[in-house]
Amino acid sequence: MIRVLFVCLGNICRSPMAEGVFRHLVDEAGLADQIQIDSAGTADWHVGEPAHPETRQVLREHSIPYRGRARQVTAADLVHFDYVIAMDGENLRDLRRLDRRGVLDGKLHQLLDFAPAGSPRDVPDPYYQGGFAYVYQLVKAGARGLLHHIRGEQGV
Repeated sequence: MIRVLFVCLGNICRSPMAEGVFRHLVDEAGLADQIQIDSAGTADWHVGEPAHPETRQVLREHSIPYRGRARQVTAADLVHFDYVIAMDGENLRDLRRLDRRGVLDGKLHQLLDFAPAGSPRDVPDPYYQGGFAYVYQLVKAGARGLLHHIRGEQGV
């Protein structure tokens, strides 16, 4: 089993969107029994809440179900997951600070590291500025590249 965790700040916009999109791609590829997917936030502001209404709307528009609830990333998550995927550089720095034992070496990445060349580095946070449709396009590109990477690296 390969375990993938998507991480953003509050776990209501970008990381649940990435979780839903990636799960959809994994299901389409027939790999649901080989890849476990979850998401979390570096902050605890929204723990227990559903994804942002616009995140849920964008996912519905693309026929992607999502029923998860926000949670905060834990030190145990850093050990448990094989891929810890940050949405932006700030999330990446927060995760490195949480990693007191060095368990993230080789498994911490930014989502858009897997997107086509020329893509931005960070997935922007639409919570304050909007742009959920644009964020979806970035997330989809990164998720496709991540799945391609996992299939090549892990042989699934």
